[in-house]
Amino acid sequence: MPDPHIRLAIPADLEALAQLFNEYRQFYGCAGDPALARGFIAMRLHMQDARLFVAVGEQGLAGFAQVYPSLSSLAAGPIWILNDLFVAPGQRRQRLGKALLHAVEVAARAAGALQLRVETAPDNVAAQRLYQSQGFQREMGFLQFVLRV
Repeated sequence: MPDPHIRLAIPADLEALAQLFNEYRQFYGCAGDPALARGFIAMRLHMQDARLFVAVGEQGLAGFAQVYPSLSSLAAGPIWILNDLFVAPGQRRQRLGKALLHAVEVAARAAGALQLRVETAPDNVAAQRLYQSQGFQREMGFLQFVLRV
């Protein structure tokens, strides 16, 4: 099977990308909300505050990765946070996740990022295996805390 086509999202991808994003949120237990998903993705495309990579298959968009450029005080430089990675259920097992991760890594290096960070649910073993197979190392030094405001 040839490598999938990975590229940055364009405004014409909005509808298909929003649908994938809605499915992604549902995968993590959020209620389906197509309007919220569309609005969020439309804002990211408009504000250009995220890098949205898409995997294009024979039948349109098959997956995406959303990355937020940031800074790390401890690394004293730029980092990228891979916040979202999703492949449509019917498109899995075709190396799309691996191809998306590779494209993100190449772009992060080209942009001068010192680190590429990702987190996933403790029970998402498939994602953990994917990340580790691509050289990501589990970091145990810090706890994450959230304050919902």
